[in-house]
Amino acid sequence: MNRRGFSCSSCIVYRCAIMRIIVTGQVGVDKGPYLEQVAEMARRQNQPLKVFHVGRMMYEEAPDVPPGRILNLPISRLNTLRRAVFKEIIRQADDYQHVIVNTHATFRWRHGLFAAFDFDQISAFNADLYITLLDNAESVHQRLVRDHEINHTLKDIMVWREEELLATEIVASIARGYGHFYMISRGRSIPTAATIYRLILEPQRKKVYLSFPMSHVVDLPNTLEEINGFKATIAEHFTCFDPGDVDEYLLYTAADRAQQEGIETIEAQAADGPVTLKTADVMQISGDIMGQIYARDFKMIDQSDMIISLIPELPQGRPGLSSGVERELHHAYEGGKEVYVVWACSATPSPFITETATRVFRSTAEAIEHFRAKGYIA
Repeated sequence: MNRRGFSCSSCIVYRCAIMRIIVTGQVGVDKGPYLEQVAEMARRQNQPLKVFHVGRMMYEEAPDVPPGRILNLPISRLNTLRRAVFKEIIRQADDYQHVIVNTHATFRWRHGLFAAFDFDQISAFNADLYITLLDNAESVHQRLVRDHEINHTLKDIMVWREEELLATEIVASIARGYGHFYMISRGRSIPTAATIYRLILEPQRKKVYLSFPMSHVVDLPNTLEEINGFKATIAEHFTCFDPGDVDEYLLYTAADRAQQEGIETIEAQAADGPVTLKTADVMQISGDIMGQIYARDFKMIDQSDMIISLIPELPQGRPGLSSGVERELHHAYEGGKEVYVVWACSATPSPFITETATRVFRSTAEAIEHFRAKGYIA
């Protein structure tokens, strides 16, 4: 058996001898409880997984520091604390089969922007995967107000997210090379802990980017139900990346409408209930919202093995083919990904769909049967 697994005559049986993962994310994403869900899923499958929470361990190492005040320490002591904690993690890691380190890649505080890691220790830990966890800006804002004494704006949240993503991706590329970094979203309603679990412990599953119309079907409940059914069916069998898990476009459209009507605040549905935001604050980040959606969706396609796109039928028999979906399909095709389209409408697909798709199906069930015959589904 090698480190990754062994084969038999009829199947590939995956056995992780060691999996080490570093998970980053901006303050307010609340990674701890999420990663403990992943650990519990692993334990239920007899795959012991230990989560080391760097922040908690730093407070334990410095009992004189009040909760929430550790970043106020001199940078020299902060670095010393972090190095001591990471040294202990490296020492203990060999005692566990699977290890996740919950940390940050960057901090922006009174010291300015600074790294939250030391590369010599990152190299010594030798992580197999680097993951940055994302969440919607309104949910991050809600937690920052509730759990932290951090003066911030929505613009800060958008900038911190990009800094965390970029720093983690650079470290992963230097330490392990291309293909060892993933961005994963926490999700709006359906818990996505299974995504990280499968990415870590079931790497034989194909990774799928889910593509479907979003902004122009929000008022079509039957279409939304069809899309949710499509996503749930595909997610039964694959490791899925869902662009709808982080989608601040709805936030922008609500603020844009409020601004036109002269309304100074909007109410957004965040992770733990409604939150009130200033219309002007949301409009200030409209460019960040658009740019990050564009870049994030393409990156999620790049980290996938294939794209599966649902084109539902809209009223009057029109295909639900948005410009976003078309760009996603074209990006996947140009990137050498497998491109699958579920054309669930009566209209005939154009050559721009059929000539770039690996296969076009008439239903999700037909697609599943194809993937089963192809060996993608056990």
